[in-house]
Amino acid sequence: MPIDNHLEAKILNLLSYCQANEWAGYDPYDAVNARVFTALPFLNSRLPRLVLTQALKRSPINIRRLLGIPKTQNPKAIALFLSAFLKLSRIGVGKTGDLVEPMIDRLTALRSQGIRHWCWGYSFPWQTRTIVVPKGAPNLVCTAFVGNALLDAHEQRQDRRCLGMSMSAAQYILDELYWTDGKSIAGFSYPLPALRNQVPNANFLGAALLCRVYHHTNERKFLGPALRAARHSAAMQHADGSWVYGEGSSQRWIDNFHTGYNLCALQSIGRYAGTTEFESHIRRGLDFYRAHFFREDGAPRYFHNRTYPVDIHSVAQSIITLLALKSFDPSNVELARSVFQWAMNHMWDERGFFYYRVLRLCTIRIPYMRWAQAWMLLAMSALLCEGNVAETNAEAQDSTALVEAC
Repeated sequence: MPIDNHLEAKILNLLSYCQANEWAGYDPYDAVNARVFTALPFLNSRLPRLVLTQALKRSPINIRRLLGIPKTQNPKAIALFLSAFLKLSRIGVGKTGDLVEPMIDRLTALRSQGIRHWCWGYSFPWQTRTIVVPKGAPNLVCTAFVGNALLDAHEQRQDRRCLGMSMSAAQYILDELYWTDGKSIAGFSYPLPALRNQVPNANFLGAALLCRVYHHTNERKFLGPALRAARHSAAMQHADGSWVYGEGSSQRWIDNFHTGYNLCALQSIGRYAGTTEFESHIRRGLDFYRAHFFREDGAPRYFHNRTYPVDIHSVAQSIITLLALKSFDPSNVELARSVFQWAMNHMWDERGFFYYRVLRLCTIRIPYMRWAQAWMLLAMSALLCEGNVAETNAEAQDSTALVEAC
């Protein structure tokens, strides 16, 4: 079977699984949704929350049902589904066009409450190494992904409602999250407004959304802060092309999908702000990305300096990043296909979903909805669209050659 026919069939299998589960599922970080923390309030503190979060994230056995952790619809997952459906509907896959409006309606219903601007957070309390982020509390990354999905809908369907929500999300980021020391430092607070951390992927994602909204509205108030934050985080790039996750002492790792976020967001900033100033950062970053995050067999590494784990989110973001940056290296497309094929061979379940992680000694086969299925549906949609474009271009070249021959 040709790879694109095979790919479309698997997309429809995955789509059927997600739809049957009403787009809801478990998440690697949803431990604090456990009933034990409400039944036994004395356990509801940083250390027990962190221990349970890490235990469930690392366990190959899913005991969330026993702990009373519900499946939820996550706004970020819904945004990823929306972007995927828009891609698939454009090339006529199934009835995905019929799913676009329901996804927009879900994002409307799932907005963070009590805040005048449109913004979104996760469907569970989220315990980081240092703080807990309350359920539904808006954060920059979730809001940026939703804002971009809504702009995808506006661009394809001329939906002014989606443009309005995206503009409001950009205003939220500008009003509540943007900060500067008045000199050289600028950034966006993440994951809570009070935290002035320097997290490059968050800065780039926030800046990219502001630039994209500027592109649609020509409102320059979005452009200046976006470029200041992007320039500061671009300057944090190491000489070898890498970025650490963040400046905090506990944030000094270098990983696949956050690097992918950085590269894709920088490309978006350049496109929508009309600047080439970040191209050297993209080129160095892509060189590092390709050299350190892929095994010869196509398996994408999570960290730059070790083989395991192989994480499904890294699989998805690898495909998305490589395709987005194919103009810098055309061989990205073939590598993206190799990543996809590796995942199908090692992380696909014939019941219609992807596993979470491949470890050295075992595979964690839990089918997380946001982390795995939503990301992979978007990545596979991008890969299928790439094949469709290549086929169209080849047909156009054949037609041109035929005309010239006649």
